[in-house]
This record gives sequence, C-alpha cells and structure tokens, in this order.
Amino acid sequence: MPYSHLLVAVAPGPESHALLKKAVSIARPVNARVSLITLSTDPEMYNQLAAPMMENLRELMQEETRQFLETLVAHADYPIWKTQIASGELCESIKSWCQHYQVDLVICGNHNQSFFSRATCSAKNIVGNTCADVLLVTL
Repeated sequence: MPYSHLLVAVAPGPESHALLKKAVSIARPVNARVSLITLSTDPEMYNQLAAPMMENLRELMQEETRQFLETLVAHADYPIWKTQIASGELCESIKSWCQHYQVDLVICGNHNQSFFSRATCSAKNIVGNTCADVLLVTL
C-alpha cells in the first residue's frame, strides 16, 4: 500500500536533511504529500533567569526555527505541503497533526545508542500513540 501523506519530525541539524531525503525517496514514486514538523524550544526557563536581558528570546528562537524549516524546504528537491512549529509535547503534536491531516506515515530520527535510551526515547511514545505507521531512521 503506497503512502499518501508523510510527516517528517525534524530538528535543527544536518540529520534532518537525511530524514527529509528518506521521505522524498518514499513520496516521489507515488506523488505523496510531505509535511514537516519541528518542536520549538520554550525559553520560559531562560526568561525567568534573565528576563530583563532576554525579553525577545522567544521571538528569536521562533525566527531561527522558521529559517531552519525554510532552508529544509528550499533544499528538499520536492514540494513540501505544510510545515509546523509545535510547542509542548512532540508526541501530542504529531498525533494531532496525523488525525487532522490524514497522515499515514511518520518519519523520525533515532539518536539513541544505548539500550536504556532506546527504551525511553520519544520515538517510543510516537509509535505507541500515533495512528499512522512510523519509520525510525537511525542517525
């Protein structure tokens, strides 16, 4: 069964280009949609520590995340349907996105090398809570 909508969970860094390349290789033969989701860092903790000096930290982090997504889209060599900067729990954002946009494959990277890390990683939550297939790519 070919996939019709792929959601790629990305994070700033070169590994995201590899994830997107994998998604495009799956999507291109069947002309599937590809969307990107990333998690924005919440600077509230930093704001409380140095609020007077870092009032615009949230805006700066959002802008950096937007630029990161724009760079990925520009280098994708495939049309990207939608992008999303999520906040809060990544697993919940992915679950909601999958339900709302009929995603049938989620692609995410796995940085964990040790057995204990693999057992507790966020990918485990995504696999267990998402109604779509999940492809974990070793990074």
